[in-house]
Amino acid sequence: MSRLKIYRICLTVWLIVSVLLMLVYGRWYLNTQIPDVIRVSMGEEQTLNLGLKEVSVLAVEKQRVIPGGIPIGIYLETEGVYVVGTAEVEAMDGLSYEPAYQVVQAGDYILAVNGKRIHDKDELIACIQANRTDIMIVKLLRNDQTIQVRLNAVQTREEDYKVGVWVKDDIQGIGTLTYITEDMGFGALGHGITDTDTGELLETSGGSLYDTEILEIIKGERGTPGEISGMITYSERHVLGTIDQNTSAGIFGHANQKLRGQITGEPVDVAFKQEIRTGTAYIQSAVSGEIKNYQIQIQEIRLNEDDVNKGMIFQVTDPELLSETGGVIQGMSGSPILQDGKLAGAVTHVFVNDPTKGYAIFAETMVNAGKPPF
Repeated sequence: MSRLKIYRICLTVWLIVSVLLMLVYGRWYLNTQIPDVIRVSMGEEQTLNLGLKEVSVLAVEKQRVIPGGIPIGIYLETEGVYVVGTAEVEAMDGLSYEPAYQVVQAGDYILAVNGKRIHDKDELIACIQANRTDIMIVKLLRNDQTIQVRLNAVQTREEDYKVGVWVKDDIQGIGTLTYITEDMGFGALGHGITDTDTGELLETSGGSLYDTEILEIIKGERGTPGEISGMITYSERHVLGTIDQNTSAGIFGHANQKLRGQITGEPVDVAFKQEIRTGTAYIQSAVSGEIKNYQIQIQEIRLNEDDVNKGMIFQVTDPELLSETGGVIQGMSGSPILQDGKLAGAVTHVFVNDPTKGYAIFAETMVNAGKPPF
């Protein structure tokens, strides 16, 4: 084969590979860098010339919120009793049984037993003890569907009966308030509250926000996330609001006047996704004991990211915040991110191997997710 023919073959292969790479890159760019839906303010003129992708343009009223940044205590009640898993129990005859195996599953919610509504673990235990070894009709919520199953308890010792189910009925923790709306709605966390065992987003029957005092800041290091260590004051006079929704974009509900009095800032516009740019922005946080703005650099914007909690990647550059926390730490989830005087997003996660870097959710996504109750 002549050198000229080999050269032509190589050139043809190179051209084909180049075209394929350009097509792959073009598709990636269209899917990730151009949003499927663009929201614009009413009365503004917008021009879109996108011949390669269909984009919906929605004219919406300008949204304004008051940025938060303060730590909050979160108490979330599950819908019924949440099932973490099943286990064997040892009966009085010395044998092991697993009565709930393939009947109840991790991720189920026990709503009722024999027609009686179940609100917490104590009520479930009382029903099991009262029923003894008789067949129980258990109402479950599974994958957003209500079903009924039959379950028998096992007698483990004198006057003690078990069904071999691990359950929980409430979740507590510390997070950060993202914003309050002008009609007293709130958004916080920037991500949903999930079960640590199953990873499932928890269905909630409600919950409350409480006053929280920061006791210690544990700095983050490579491979070891830091955290805010604090004390939540669970009492009626320290309630800050009620939780109505637990969603993948955060928790939402209604603030009371006590919480509103702790937020001294002025309302700002919520930035549309397409308005956010890479470069300088600020995290608003009270990790030092008072609300301050700390400089960050937005490094990457993912307009169509499948994971709503990872719409932006940023890096903390503020010397003061790096000195206090090492970057992003647990408990800072929900901290507002401001850019050009607008609420651009909220902190959601930290890079485990680099605590100076983190992910954020778009404020537009979060505020729209919190709209239904308001």
